[in-house]
Amino acid sequence: MIAMAQYTQDKEQLTQQKAKRFNLWLGMIGMFMVFAALSSGFIVYTQGGIDKGIKTILPDAFIYSTALIVVSSITMYLAQKAAKEMAFGRQKGLLAVTIALGIGFFMMQVHAWGILADRGVVFVNSNASQSFIYIFTGMHLAHIVAGIVVLVRALIGRIRNIPQVSNVFRMGLASLFWHFLGILWIYIYVFLLLNQN
Repeated sequence: MIAMAQYTQDKEQLTQQKAKRFNLWLGMIGMFMVFAALSSGFIVYTQGGIDKGIKTILPDAFIYSTALIVVSSITMYLAQKAAKEMAFGRQKGLLAVTIALGIGFFMMQVHAWGILADRGVVFVNSNASQSFIYIFTGMHLAHIVAGIVVLVRALIGRIRNIPQVSNVFRMGLASLFWHFLGILWIYIYVFLLLNQN
């Protein structure tokens, strides 16, 4: 009787995990489609005239934020590996470093906006191409905040000593989402670099 109850509980947990993973994939596909649509809108707008490009050089702060997110992707990979190896102290430390790097990325993006504003490149202006810089980076930054929340939740789960199955699953989702955000940022940055003049 106890074995049957445990089997039912394990089956329900597996079903819930599959649903959560599926929902995450749907969300990421949706995010990708939004950014693809924005990219298309940007290209169509800039083809409308010679005066419609970004007409500014992107701040170096974007390079630094790219370095931060790449390093954070490495620390997240190592944190997930530590979780699988049941090296919980290392997992917590690496998660904390990843969160700190994510916050650093956030701050560097805001700093880049300040540099752009000092140059007169503001969100509301007559050249919508420059507005796209804020739209791309702002939408990505909103997802970074969500990613940091997911990482904090994974860290809290580890601190509260959740079961190992849940720990590994939570880390898997967090890692997948965080790597996706890193890849998405690299796409955005390269896209803006290629269109900055």
